Amino acid sequence: MSQKPFADNIHWHDSVVTKQDRSQLNGHKSCVLWFTGLSGSGKSTLANAVNQRLFEKKLSSYVLDGDNVRHGLNGDLGFSPEDRQENIRRIGEVSKLFVDNGTIVLTAFVSPYRDDRMIARKLVAKEEFIEVYVKCNLEECENRDPKGLYKKARNGEIPEFTGISAPYEEPESPELVISSDETSIDTSVEQIITFLEKKQII
Repeated sequence: MSQKPFADNIHWHDSVVTKQDRSQLNGHKSCVLWFTGLSGSGKSTLANAVNQRLFEKKLSSYVLDGDNVRHGLNGDLGFSPEDRQENIRRIGEVSKLFVDNGTIVLTAFVSPYRDDRMIARKLVAKEEFIEVYVKCNLEECENRDPKGLYKKARNGEIPEFTGISAPYEEPESPELVISSDETSIDTSVEQIITFLEKKQII
């Protein structure tokens, strides 16, 4: 899927309105908050809580949730390593467009492989990618099991399920680590908002 058969016939067109223009209009910088972690760790819950706080501050933000995206854009993909890679590649490209639009985009995806997350990171400027590792031990994720996926995986109904029959590669140097099995949502949101303020993104 990485091949571009028509590359010789397409050309990049620069926008007259720049990312800097949009950021100035919005009153803040843009970035990707990339939430990664096991299923059930609380990625979507936390991403949406941060998004709500940004909305209350009248800032431009948007959440890309793993399940929601698989209903449309990535509806043709399964959960093989190759499809997972393509899933993250597409989300990285979409996130890049949001950043170019001057928006703070929050992505909530298991994104289990370091190499795939690195590909997404390299699509934007260094200071524009913030990896948020939502850390939660497997036992707690299984106890929560909000979608009943771990039970199905243990019963062999879901092949290649991250944490059970497929690997999860923990981030080695994420910008933020949120221990969701130890820290409340409110405290976690404050930690992320404080980080954004410190980095002068907002």
